[in-house]
Amino acid sequence: MLLGTQNQAFMPLDLTEKFKCVKSMGFDCFEIDGSYVLNNLEDIHKAMEKSGLKISTVCGGYRGWIGDFIEERRQNCINDVSEILRRLGEIGATGVVAPAAWGMFTYRLPPHVSPRSKEGDRSAILDSLLKLDRVARENGVYVYLEPLNRYQDHMINTAEDATSLIDEGKFTNVKMTFDFYHMSIEEDNLENTLNNKKSYIGHVHVSENHRYQPGTGAIDFRKHFGILQGNGYEGAVIIECRIRANDPSQAYEQSVTYLRDCWENPC
Repeated sequence: MLLGTQNQAFMPLDLTEKFKCVKSMGFDCFEIDGSYVLNNLEDIHKAMEKSGLKISTVCGGYRGWIGDFIEERRQNCINDVSEILRRLGEIGATGVVAPAAWGMFTYRLPPHVSPRSKEGDRSAILDSLLKLDRVARENGVYVYLEPLNRYQDHMINTAEDATSLIDEGKFTNVKMTFDFYHMSIEEDNLENTLNNKKSYIGHVHVSENHRYQPGTGAIDFRKHFGILQGNGYEGAVIIECRIRANDPSQAYEQSVTYLRDCWENPC
């Protein structure tokens, strides 16, 4: 199991010390903010060398979104993610996590009417992915398209939403991020989705159904990790969660222990 984490507030600010902290907690890798890759590549190399920690993937840290309503921001996103993809080989990462957008619009809140048609949304995303798929293929890395729940985005919510785009674009280097939090909201049956979409899943995010640390909610990770292993998943499993505890660091370490036990003793 290649277990990793994103940044947490209790971790040191200095990148090297942050990486040492992550390593000491029992993680194998780190999902880094894209701004570091764009602006602090030398610092990443130093932190990796001194800590022995690997970079798995990039999440966020780029301008705009691949499905942005504003064309200038969409182009900025394409440019930033393209540059990140080109640099991933230097740090050993496999790809960039990319939702259509986050917090830009949802049908669940007023005005309930999107400023762009569904056809326009799909056209914009496909155009962005066409360009990014080419860059990813040239550099031997991936774009990990991430469905978000309906309260955070309106364009790509389900696994089917994501995979239909991959199929339509015939992309070779676009895979899907399976995020247990978002999927627990949107999918009727996590087991069926993990099995039916197994060939598309290239990356995994874990948190509980309430978005807090694994081991404190209702998701049966022991069962679902068994399905992932049975389907031959070999990618990273990244904790992306909030922490609800008096001692966040201790709670996080307990979550690491819990997830490793679920992986090693699945059902």
